Amino acid sequence: MDITSQEIESIVRQVLSGMGSAVPGTVPAQTAPSPRPVRGNPGDRGVFEDVDDAVQAAWEAQRDWVAHYKIEDRQRIVEAIRRCARSHVEEWSRKIVEETGMGRYEDKVEKHLATINKTPGPECLSTEAISGDAGLMLEEYAPFGVICSITPTTNPTETIINNTISMISGGNTVVFNVHPRAKKVCADCLQALNTAIVEAGGPENLLTMTREPTMENVDKMAANPNVRLMAGTGGTGMVNALLRSGKKCIGAGAGNPPVIVDETADLELAGRKIYEGASFDNNILCFAEKEVFAVGSACGELVRQLQKQGAYLLNAAQTEQLVKIVLQPKQGGGHEVNKKWVGQDAAKILETIGVKVPDSCRLAICQVPADHPFVLVEQMMPVLPIVCSASFDEAVEQALVAEHGNRHTASIFSKDVDHMTRFARAIETTIYVKNSATKAGVGIGGEGHCTMTIAGPTGEGITCAKSFCRRRRCMLAEGGLRII
Repeated sequence: MDITSQEIESIVRQVLSGMGSAVPGTVPAQTAPSPRPVRGNPGDRGVFEDVDDAVQAAWEAQRDWVAHYKIEDRQRIVEAIRRCARSHVEEWSRKIVEETGMGRYEDKVEKHLATINKTPGPECLSTEAISGDAGLMLEEYAPFGVICSITPTTNPTETIINNTISMISGGNTVVFNVHPRAKKVCADCLQALNTAIVEAGGPENLLTMTREPTMENVDKMAANPNVRLMAGTGGTGMVNALLRSGKKCIGAGAGNPPVIVDETADLELAGRKIYEGASFDNNILCFAEKEVFAVGSACGELVRQLQKQGAYLLNAAQTEQLVKIVLQPKQGGGHEVNKKWVGQDAAKILETIGVKVPDSCRLAICQVPADHPFVLVEQMMPVLPIVCSASFDEAVEQALVAEHGNRHTASIFSKDVDHMTRFARAIETTIYVKNSATKAGVGIGGEGHCTMTIAGPTGEGITCAKSFCRRRRCMLAEGGLRII
């Protein structure tokens, strides 16, 4: 079953109540228990029946990992992971679509290749050194230990690959709590990666998980003193709940990315890139374009350019029909997404209102006011609302409302440097893309490294191995080792 933000928050409250004097935002003093034999099933290449066994196995593997393996060993093993993952890309992409019922196979292949090839390994863990009259100072990146990684149904194996490379490169081990709707493909992926690690000379159980992910497992991992860091990808409620767990937390929260297209934009480029980004993997990515604010005369031509790419333009009646199907009333007022339609093909969604389009049509578009539910709700499906804004300033104001202060992702199509700068300063997002699809901001069709863990709420941003490490300082005083 799906784990909701409210359920996770309830779990964490129970954990905190059992910690006695734990203060939210602080890490309680903890003494790691002595090693115990892994009881019951010893694990099947990292897949365990019991969550405590999974944590214990990862804890023992982490001690081995830091004690007996060098940085060059980490580099060798990360390359083995990349080779293994490349050989399974098509298989895992197909299995994700089959098991979750969401997204597009060809786009999942592209996502996998981006995480495999563009997630940095140990090479990003650079040492800082300062030498002076008072001595020599070194600061280096050290592991936290065992990390609990909560992964989503939208990018299940992509996140496992990405977090595995980042986290073990920093000397950590990982216990994954995968989404229940992707547990089979995630187990396949984790077992294949563990096999590759062992065959490359690494220890067993650098990666673990339970065969049946449950809410109780999240509870137990949050309370286990051997878990030193919690990393979660999901909604705002989940991130806020983890932040109150009393442990160090890296949280990748929700987004509702707005796009501004101003009067100076190259509208052919804007139409092509917005169509590409908003339809990519059926819009299930949190950084995908979710709503567009087109300024003045740009609006009509942008719609035509999107149609030229293959988008289907809904009329007003069709738009309202679709609202009743893909959204549903929210308790307390407003709307929320109907999960049944998340990540579905545009052709399948349009068919519900009697519209037949070819499978090559990847996106439906509609013109709506700025307060329309399609603008304000993060849909995660290939239905893109377009708002015609009277001015650039109005577009910025409307985009700020739609983004809900998530500060996740935003983009702009413009040739006006002042407009680019003003929107960036106003929106304050972790990812800000100019004149391209937003996926370029995570290295998919753009420069820079890739991640599926975009930690906006906790500030780490586009995560890499550094994000999952502690900075430790070593000081040799009295001018020692200086030769000048």
